Amino acid sequence: MAKTILIVDDSASIRQVVGMTLKGAGYDVIEGVDGKDALTKLDGRKVHLIISDVNMPNMDGITFLKNVKQLPNYKFTPVIMLTTEAGDGKKGEGQAAGAKAWVVKPFQPAQMLTAVSKLILP
Repeated sequence: MAKTILIVDDSASIRQVVGMTLKGAGYDVIEGVDGKDALTKLDGRKVHLIISDVNMPNMDGITFLKNVKQLPNYKFTPVIMLTTEAGDGKKGEGQAAGAKAWVVKPFQPAQMLTAVSKLILP
């Protein structure tokens, strides 16, 4: 059975590129348009990994991450932050909130898949 990855990004084109990369590697993909929308997708189904943008309307990636960590079913789900933010301040915030990896856009699909395969839940 394929593993499921939740992609959270307010950019449809980024969701498409990441989605194609992951589907091409055999993963199932769920999409959220921002943190608020993504939280509604965490409805009890098994999600093996989350890839989230940082800067989004309604709920940013760091706030979303903090919310995910409060959900018993998803507390241990690894989260990769995918962002244009390369600064250490944001990175530190992300790590403190529980992000397992930080991938800076524009990303290389191979780099993304390496991070995913290292972190995805069994």
